[in-house]
Amino acid sequence: MTDPARMPPSSPEAPASIRAILLAVILAVLAGILGGPDAHVLGIRLHDLYAFVGEVFLNALKMLIVPLVMSAIISGVSGLSHGHALGRMGSRAVLYYIGTSLIAIVTGLAFVNLIQPGAMEHLPSLVENAGGSATVAAATEGRGLGDLAAILKSFFPPNIVAAAASGQMLGLITFSLLFGLFMTRIEKGPAEVLRSFWVGVFEVMMRITHWVLRFAPIGVFALVAKVVSESGLEAIRPLAGFMLTVLLALMFHLLITLPLILRLVAGVNPLRHFRAMFPALMTAFSTASSAATLPVTMECLERRAGVSNRTASFVLPLGATVNMDGTALYEGVVVLFIAQLYGVELGLVQQVTVLLLALLTSIGVAGIPAASLVAITLILTSLGLPLEAMGLILAVDRLLDMSRTAVNVFSDSVVTVVIARAEGEGGVLGESARTSGRSAAAD
Repeated sequence: MTDPARMPPSSPEAPASIRAILLAVILAVLAGILGGPDAHVLGIRLHDLYAFVGEVFLNALKMLIVPLVMSAIISGVSGLSHGHALGRMGSRAVLYYIGTSLIAIVTGLAFVNLIQPGAMEHLPSLVENAGGSATVAAATEGRGLGDLAAILKSFFPPNIVAAAASGQMLGLITFSLLFGLFMTRIEKGPAEVLRSFWVGVFEVMMRITHWVLRFAPIGVFALVAKVVSESGLEAIRPLAGFMLTVLLALMFHLLITLPLILRLVAGVNPLRHFRAMFPALMTAFSTASSAATLPVTMECLERRAGVSNRTASFVLPLGATVNMDGTALYEGVVVLFIAQLYGVELGLVQQVTVLLLALLTSIGVAGIPAASLVAITLILTSLGLPLEAMGLILAVDRLLDMSRTAVNVFSDSVVTVVIARAEGEGGVLGESARTSGRSAAAD
C-alpha cells in the first residue's frame, strides 16, 4: 500500500457497486417478507439456505484476517526505512496520524454513547440466533482490570501461530510491527527478499479480498433475507439511527476537528484546503478506496495546495497504511451499536479496549472497499459479541464506506499539510512559511 504502483483497481473494477448492494438489500427485504421463515423451494427451506450462504460469506471475510493484517503491517512498516522514513518527518507523521485517529475514535464513541442507536429497538431474531441476550451479556459481564491486564499480556503471546489461530490478533499485530521494523536492521540482500515476499503476499491478499467482496451482494442478500424472514421489517428499523450516528460523527470529524487542526496547528485556511482537495474527496467517495485515490490526492496537494513532492510523496503513502480516521471511528460505532442491540453495556475498560483495538486494526486495514469489516469481526470476537449482527451492518456498509473513505483521504491530506508547514515549506495554500520552521531544502 505504501507504493503508488501497488494500488487496487479503480471504480470500474470495484468489488461490488453501491447499486448492486442496494438492489441486494431491496430484493432481500422482499424475499424475507414474502417468503417468511417457513418458505420452501424444491424441498429446501429458504431460511436455511440464507443462513448457509450468509455464514459462508462471513467465514470468507474471517479467513482473510490473519494474512491481510499481517502482510499490510509488515510491508508498510518495512517500507518506513527508505529515505527519511525513520527520521524526523516520519516520526512527526506517525504521531499526527495516531493522534487524529485517536480523536476520531473518541468522537465516534461519544456520539454512539450519546445517541444510543442500538437501544432504540432490539432485534429478537439476532438475539435468539446468538443464544439469547443473557448468553451475550454473560460473555461480556465482569470484564474489568483483570481483562485489561490480560489484553496487555496478549501483546506478547508465547506462541504466535496459536494466537493467530485462536483470533488473538493483538499479539499478531505486535509481532508484525516488530518483524517489519527489524527487517530494516538486517543486511540489504535478505531484507529486500523478505520485503518482496511480504509485498507480494499483501498484493495477493488484496486481490483475494477484492474477489471475496465481489460476492458481497449475495452475502448481503442472504444475511438480510434471513433476518427479515424471521422478524420482518422490524429488524431494519434500527439502522436509521445507526447510519445517522455514523454520519454525524464523520461530519463532526471532517468539518470541525480536522479544520481546527489546519487552522491552529498548520496556520492555514481550512476553506482553501477543502477547495484544493475537492477532486480527491469526490474520487474517494465514489471509489470507496483511499489507495485508489492516492494519485488524485497527491496531485491535489502538490498542484492545488502547494505542498512539495518531497513531502507529499512520503507522507501520503505512509498515511494510506497507518491513518484511517474514518475507518477507526466507524469500527468503534459499529461495536458499541451491536452491543446495544443485544442489551450489553460496555464499561469504561471495555470501551478503552474498543478504542485500542480500533486504532490497531485501522492501522492494519488495507485502503480498499469494505476492508474494515474484517477488522470489526476481530473486535467483536475479542469482546465476546456475536457476529450475526454483521448482516445488518453489511446492508448499509457500502454507503458508509464511501463516506468514511472520504474522511480517511481528507485526514491524510491534513496531516501532509501540517508536516509541510512544520518543515518550513512556503506557499502551502497561499500561506507563507513559518519563521520558526526549518526549510525543507536545508535537510
